[in-house]
Amino acid sequence: MVSIAELKEGQIGIIKKFDPEVIPTKLLELGCLPGNEVQLMQIAPLKDPLHINLNGSQIAIRKVVAEKIELELKEDSPN
Repeated sequence: MVSIAELKEGQIGIIKKFDPEVIPTKLLELGCLPGNEVQLMQIAPLKDPLHINLNGSQIAIRKVVAEKIELELKEDSPN
């Protein structure tokens, strides 16, 4: 398993697990839940924040939060 912070731009993963006490409530409301798909769209020049696509919503999350969300890479995800 990898975290969102370990994805390369364009890669897609399926959320597997995370600590709900570390994840902001807003992310949970936007669908950051196990089984949902997330794609890394862009990494900021200083590596923080990360721009992701989560259920069709384009959002930016801090790298420390992204490191806490574990994913399984999709087979057809670009390398």
